[in-house]
This record gives sequence, C-alpha cells and structure tokens, in this order.
Amino acid sequence: MTGGPIAGLPYTGLATINGIAQTPRFSPDGERIAVLVTLDAGKESGATQPGVRLVGEIGEKNDEQRIAVFDVGGVTTNIKPVSPADRYVYEYDWTPDGKGFVATTALGNGDNNWWVATLDAIDATTGAVRNIARPKTQLDFPRISPDGKTVAYIGGLMSDFGPVGGDVWTVPFAGGAPVDVTAKQPVTFTSLAWVSGGLRASYLRGNAMGGAAIDPRGRVTPLIDIPDASLGAGDGRIAWAADGRTFATVTQRYDKAPAIHAGSPGAVRQLTHDNDGLTPSVSAQSISWKSDGYDVQGWLVGPRVTSTGKAPMIVTVHGGPSSATSPRFVGADSAEAALTARGYYLFYPNPRGSYGQGEAFTAANKRDFGGGDLRDILAGVDAVEKVAPIDDARLGLTGGSYGGFMAMWANTQTNRFKAIVAGAGLSNWISYYGTNGIDQWMIPFFGKSAYDDPEAYAKVSAITYIKKARTPTFIYVGERDIEVPPGQSIEYWHALKELGVPTTLMIYPDEGHGIRQPEHVADLKKRVFAWWAQYLGAK
Repeated sequence: MTGGPIAGLPYTGLATINGIAQTPRFSPDGERIAVLVTLDAGKESGATQPGVRLVGEIGEKNDEQRIAVFDVGGVTTNIKPVSPADRYVYEYDWTPDGKGFVATTALGNGDNNWWVATLDAIDATTGAVRNIARPKTQLDFPRISPDGKTVAYIGGLMSDFGPVGGDVWTVPFAGGAPVDVTAKQPVTFTSLAWVSGGLRASYLRGNAMGGAAIDPRGRVTPLIDIPDASLGAGDGRIAWAADGRTFATVTQRYDKAPAIHAGSPGAVRQLTHDNDGLTPSVSAQSISWKSDGYDVQGWLVGPRVTSTGKAPMIVTVHGGPSSATSPRFVGADSAEAALTARGYYLFYPNPRGSYGQGEAFTAANKRDFGGGDLRDILAGVDAVEKVAPIDDARLGLTGGSYGGFMAMWANTQTNRFKAIVAGAGLSNWISYYGTNGIDQWMIPFFGKSAYDDPEAYAKVSAITYIKKARTPTFIYVGERDIEVPPGQSIEYWHALKELGVPTTLMIYPDEGHGIRQPEHVADLKKRVFAWWAQYLGAK
C-alpha cells in the first residue's frame, strides 16, 4: 500500500505492510482504513495457492489473516493487527458506528477451517471477539444494517471460499438464531450489500444473473435481470448507490466483451465502449434439458461458422461441486477460441450440485458424487446432439478439481467419451481425506468423516472401479497443491498404467491448485491440444 504515481496520477502511500494485504475498506467516517493482513506469510492466502513444503514438524504453524486498522492521515510503517493472533478472518464489514466489525472467522488453519467458520463481532480497538451465531451452513458476505441491529449473510452448501452461493440469512447483531429469509427461492444469491435504501443482493438464476431488493420478510424484488450474461466479479458483483435504486455492474457474454452498465430498473445503459471493437470468436447458446425430474442448464460454445459434417465436442465439468459455469467473453487469443477454430464444440453443463436453482438443487448431490450429476451431464450431451452437429463417436471430457474427479470417475462408469483430460482430480476419497489440507469441506457433503463412514467414501472413488476404465486419460496437477495433493493423480495414473490404458501424467513444479506460471500454462495447452487431436481426430 505504498508507491508512486501511476499513469501520471499521484498518490500517497498510507501504510507499509510486511506480508499480504487485501480487502481494504474505509470506516464509516472515512478517517480510517481496515485491511486484512497476513504478516510474515509463509504462502499466498487461500487454499488454492501453492502450499508450503511439508518438511520438519508439520501442522505447528498457521498463517493467520487478521484485521488491521490505520488512519488515513499520515503514513503507518508498523502495522499492528487488531483481531486476535489465533483467529483467521475471511470476510468483514464495518459496523455503522465505526467501533467494530462483523466478520466470518475461524480458529486455527485458515485454509481448512472456513467450512466451520462462525459469525462474530470484533471490537476495532481491543480486538475482543463476541460470537453472534454458529450457522450450520457455510457463510460469507456478512453485512450489517445501517441501524446496526441486524446482520445479513449468504449461507449455504459451499465447497470453496470465493465461489459464494446460497440463501440470504439474517440474525440480530446482539446474537440469536439465524433465519433463512429467502428459503426455497429458485435462485442462488452470490453477493450482498446493505445500503440506506435496504438490503441488496446479486443472484444467479439458471442462465441469467441479476440483482434484487430483499425486504425484512424475505420478499425478493428483482431490479435487474439479464439472461445469457455474467454480472460483475469478485467482491460485490453489483455496486449499489446509497438509495439502493441505481447501480453499476460489468456485463459480458461469451460473444460480447465486458462493459460497464449502470442505471435503475428499466433504464440501464452501457457506459463504457472500450471493448466494442473486439470481434466475437465463438457462437454460444444456453441449453436446457430434463434429467431425473430436474431442469438442468448448460452452455454450448461453438465455431462462429458451422462447418459441414459432424464435429467433435469437449465436455467441461466445473469445479466445486458448489459452483456454476457462467458466460465469460472468449477472446481471440484464448484456448476456447483456438479449439473452436479447430472445429470443436465446447459444452459446459451445470448439473445438480451447481448454483443457479436454489439450495435444494445445490444439495442434490450430497453423498451421491458422480451419481445423479453424471446422469445429468450425459443427458445434457444427448440434448446438445439434438441441436448441434455433434459426432457422438468423438466426445471428450475434462475438468479440474471436482471436475477432475468427475473426469476420473466417468472413465470407470461409461465408455462414451473417447479422450479424457483430468486436472487436479480426486481418484480415491479415502486416501484423499487423510492427505489433503482442507478435509473440513467434505463433512457437509458426506455427513461423517472417512474414518466414521468409509463405505460412503469408497463407493464414489474411481479407484474402487478402476478395472472398468478404458478411456485414454491425460492427467496434470500442481506439485504443491494442498486442495487436491498430487498423490491423487499419481494413484490414478499408476492404476491406468498397470491396466494398459493410455495415460500421461504431468506434475508442474511449484504450482498449487491451478496452473498459473506462463511457461507451464503454455506447456499444458500444447499437451492438451495434442491429446484431443490424437484421440478425437480434430487438428
């Protein structure tokens, strides 16, 4: 938080922090800034980042993300966190009087314990912590009412910190039992803001995203609703004016580049036109189908110009499983554009377990990983083949994290796919439980630990049925992945090699849960494209 001018605009450094700093927010009076800091950090914050080397006595030291506060006037060179040293703060909001915060926090390892985080009040001067509630769901976006009496948050079945989704809950700031004020709504709420005009939320509804007003009784009034598009990103998604009637957000589609839109209900206009000259690289459409009585949705992305004859298709399963694939502009230099230019179609299903249709749909794959959600995906492929020229003999399957599990699992359940690419996948839920750095995430989905209910974990493990695997599989993972350690990929690769199934495993050095270093990204793209070309026949 120090530095000099950028693009000719002077600014003044306010604080020097020896570590990581993120999520700065002004106090209500504008005279102080709060920020989440990790001093002398051993790694970047977040479980998806590369983990520290597991040498020496492990598990004895945790990076703690804490709230620090400093004055706007002057320069602070010795940041001293306010919140306790043994407590990891994930998200927070100033109280209206500026005397403290509402926050989601947990004791101990911050990477692992978000799934058991509590809703707490933290004094801005003393750092004293008072529990407000211990929800039975995961929670994020704590926001306090302008009168300081009520806290709202998003609560639901979430599998990662960051991809937020659930219902809107409220609880008295003084403490009490949380109330789900949007129970049974057929949408997933993704962010919150509490302005003087009332409570506002962004949401995902099937193929549409929007923003709504929520009154104390839970009545939801949509204020903006845009189909086939994504709204905003990160903290907020929609920026609301104090009156709660006007707003601004970034919108984008697969075939339309991001632009800032603003306005009020019924009067939204595009403010920026910097990207208007970008030519769409793909065609795209929302696909809906029925599966086991569920209404399921996904996205089909294809070439701008349809070639003659039938084309191969790659099915991509999102991570999570509590997440969803939403439209993101496909630039000319993207992997998606390169694939469609080679004649591939790309299918992104949002099966049960995904966001977008309410909490019951998100929870529909509990204790059923790879069951109903795989049936949804296969039914989705059938639906796509009715509307697009897809060659069923040239289908590929890929995904990362939970999507990597689905790719590994599907190889033992169906021979419909002719090539598979599995990134950071889970092959054996039993061994995974004892070796990953985030085992707390599994309890809400399985109900019990792998030690208390091993059968539930074994019956959804690809290794249990590995002798049924026939499909050539390319596997990749980061060397320092703590969410899904590379041992899971090694175990799967070893089994395929022994069974004579064509396979290759790449472990990228110093990478975490995702491949980010440019040279590794380039290498991975080259290898994946070659795998598809070899087994699906498109160049």
